[in-house]
Amino acid sequence: MQNRNETEQYISLVEQVMEIRKRGEQPLAFIRTYGCQQNVADSEQVKGLLAEMGYGFTDTPDNADFILFNTCAVREHAEDRVFGNVGALKSLKRKHPSILIALCGCMMEQEHIAQRIHKSFPFVGLVFGTNCIHDLPKMMYQCLVDGKRLIVRGSQDTVIYEDIPKRRDGTFKAWLPIMYGCDNFCTYCIVPYVRGRERSRTPETVINEAKSLIESGYKEITLLGQNVNSYGKGLSDDKKMTFAQLITEIDKIEGDYLLRFMTSHPKDCSKELIDTIANSKHISTHLHLPFQSGSDRILKRMNRHYDREKYLEIIRYAKEKIPNVSLTSDIIVGFPGETYEDFQETLSLVEEVGFTSLFTFIYSPRKGTPASKMDDPISYEEKNRWFQELLATQEKISARRCADMVGRQYRVLVEGYTNHGTELQARTSGNIIVELQGNENLIGQFCDVEVTEAKNWILKGKTI
Repeated sequence: MQNRNETEQYISLVEQVMEIRKRGEQPLAFIRTYGCQQNVADSEQVKGLLAEMGYGFTDTPDNADFILFNTCAVREHAEDRVFGNVGALKSLKRKHPSILIALCGCMMEQEHIAQRIHKSFPFVGLVFGTNCIHDLPKMMYQCLVDGKRLIVRGSQDTVIYEDIPKRRDGTFKAWLPIMYGCDNFCTYCIVPYVRGRERSRTPETVINEAKSLIESGYKEITLLGQNVNSYGKGLSDDKKMTFAQLITEIDKIEGDYLLRFMTSHPKDCSKELIDTIANSKHISTHLHLPFQSGSDRILKRMNRHYDREKYLEIIRYAKEKIPNVSLTSDIIVGFPGETYEDFQETLSLVEEVGFTSLFTFIYSPRKGTPASKMDDPISYEEKNRWFQELLATQEKISARRCADMVGRQYRVLVEGYTNHGTELQARTSGNIIVELQGNENLIGQFCDVEVTEAKNWILKGKTI
């Protein structure tokens, strides 16, 4: 981290201030994270810095001295949830004026959102954007001492601060960012505007962190980036490396672990990458490859830089080289200008590929994106009918895939108890969930299971 000495000084100053302002024996922080895995990874850095400042952590905002919401701007529903939950903190702030309430993340990088926070939520003391985490101790000190509201956003800082401490949420599953930002500018997406342009961590830094995680006993490591396939942007010539080369090097690390990654962009998904997965020892056989629409006309309006045939060519090659590959994708239903005929092309692609599962969304306009200015004559009710048709189609495909797995054996990582708490939940290399009987000693461990039953897309199994 640049100016590490200055950061350590502010950490010490915040500790001193909180000795006076804390409500209990130790100052406590409450962190709520919305959105993608990258936001989760960012929150782990925030928690790392807070731990250095002497904070403990609580699962409820009611007894916290510092409350932070790390926000997501990808969907309108996520933004609405943030506003609702922030509004609920007003009475808590009135009851305990010493509490510092903060908002960060992608939402805060939008000018109209920052203005709304400033005007409608005066009890929020700190607002900062996606490139400011390294300055958290300094920002907190200014708020705590001056008592003034602070809004820091729009930073063009492209430095990757490597020595920000992390307090990881899990003990056997870890997120490992390899790059930040996005250069694709899909017409519906706000991400390039709120996270900036692509920049990559150096290979040795990523590889060393992966090695450290593996040596510490982590069983599953997920490499993160808005488009991991374009890894290498911004690296000097002597450090240039493709994503396929990077995961090849990580795969060489000895240990009992599974390596995942997300998200891949079809325009950059190479045969080299698929060959790497096919020939690896540790890389997951799950490929998440968002196609968004099966219509070439809509893909062009989305600025996706590939067409239907290019996408299917990748899929066919993946199925040939990785016979047990598990394919998932994202789909937007009702993009501006989409017709039912366009939607039918999406349905036919879904049926041809036979995805394990899909992440499906009805188009949600994002202010500031080109798509938000496009004519959108189709009603929400009509889009919802298409959406339900898509769900029904995928449900049949998922049920067939799950039925085909009955009687087969898989190596799984046991993640914990199911929501109903009576069975364990495990996940295959292909990212498919299997529920099974067992004791808590299996949690965080690999084991072999035989699938005994399929209920639609829910699998039941037994340990071998």
